[in-house]
Amino acid sequence: MLVAGSPCAPARLEDHRGCVSRRGGQETRIKVPRELAKSPSAFIPLGEIPREGAKSSLRRLLLEAFGWSGRVDHVAMVMGLHPEYLSSFWKTQYLLLRMDGPLPYHKRHYIAIMAAARHQCSYLVGLHMGEFLQVGGNPAWLQGLHCAPQKLRNLNEINKLLAHRPWLVTKEHIEALLKPGEDSWSLAELVQALVLLTHYHSLASFIFGCGIKPEEDQDGGNDQDGGNGCWTPSPHSGSSPASEDSMGGSGGKDAMQEVEMLMEKMKLLQENQLEEEGVTQEEMETRFELEKTENLLVPPSDILDPSLQSNVRCFVEDPEFGYKDFTRRGEQAPPTFRAQDYTWEDHGFSLINRLYPDVGQLLDEKFQVVYNLTYNTIAMHCGVDTSMLRRAIWNYVHCVFGIRYDDYDYGEVNQLLERNLKIYIKTVACYPEKTTKQIYTQFWRHFKHSEKVHINLLLLEARMQAALLYALRAVTRYMT
Repeated sequence: MLVAGSPCAPARLEDHRGCVSRRGGQETRIKVPRELAKSPSAFIPLGEIPREGAKSSLRRLLLEAFGWSGRVDHVAMVMGLHPEYLSSFWKTQYLLLRMDGPLPYHKRHYIAIMAAARHQCSYLVGLHMGEFLQVGGNPAWLQGLHCAPQKLRNLNEINKLLAHRPWLVTKEHIEALLKPGEDSWSLAELVQALVLLTHYHSLASFIFGCGIKPEEDQDGGNDQDGGNGCWTPSPHSGSSPASEDSMGGSGGKDAMQEVEMLMEKMKLLQENQLEEEGVTQEEMETRFELEKTENLLVPPSDILDPSLQSNVRCFVEDPEFGYKDFTRRGEQAPPTFRAQDYTWEDHGFSLINRLYPDVGQLLDEKFQVVYNLTYNTIAMHCGVDTSMLRRAIWNYVHCVFGIRYDDYDYGEVNQLLERNLKIYIKTVACYPEKTTKQIYTQFWRHFKHSEKVHINLLLLEARMQAALLYALRAVTRYMT
């Protein structure tokens, strides 16, 4: 997990209440809270969040997080519903922020601030403002993007595109950043910056998608409008998918029917796959184009954007720029990104590993862990092969960003992902700041919260991989 012997490595555990951290040769006792008083999520009841003592492996992970940052933050608590993924996530984030790399530490945190601000995620903006100062960053830069060095400001355009319309990134954007001059980027620096930008855009999706609340020690506490806290999506109805108030009466029966219908559809699709001789490439392409067109009918949440908080607004230029449907009626659409032409496995992975050693391996592990993560359960059913459903979610996220898999039948997306789930996925992936508790509770009403968090992990990683593929393809085109 964390590197043994590093000043940020986790300390040995003394008891349930504390651990000892060794920093600069000195021992500091850190208090580890026994129990949360409130849920770290506005969407998930406290009883659904794993306690630190629930599993030794999870407890170890949370203490490692504590040893790194002096706190077990709410993101780690919610991700702790899936310890295998949390382990992979922490290794990657630790390498990006704390280990040797082309960029100095304070610039890494500033890039995280820039990325989070694009989605109005003041939870992350506030967190990394503190980290930026802790590693010696210039406080003047925190007055806004206009006070940062020109080299960092030059990242603004590619940050904006990767956050909202990654298909617009071209080799010319890469060329402009690498052009020789006082403020030029090296290729290694730029690759690290691209990974950081996509990491934090996607993490903002997870934070909004799971309704992560700010820690109480952050300025502004749990106030939606104050301080460094994340704007918490407004709770509209229902406290949890499986709670009595949301499952009472006919709603509970309808939710049960949704589960049974999904199980039946999966069974029929699996049987058809065994019987079909194969669908032609032309038919596959037609089904993808149909799915892209139907994606236009999936509206964003109609909740109005909250006014940008001052600590976020100052890091955003062109705040009106946002996600725009990849295919729009009456407009010339960009060419579809055929996944087989530039794959993560054959192209992106090797390019990152060459220019930023180790991070490619960790990213690949993280993608694999979440894509293959399964407990073989769906709601109250056990012993279920969920691979078809996981692939449909992953490929739908890529579809809304214009990426097509030639060997995938997009008819499965329409079969397996009901409309409320599509609305949720598209909102969280494309404009996460519009996520509400209402759209969280309206899909998969009889599923466990841990299953909904699993969807958010798939969203996080599918979104990050999609943006990285566009960025790395542009880098490859620049290099060739």
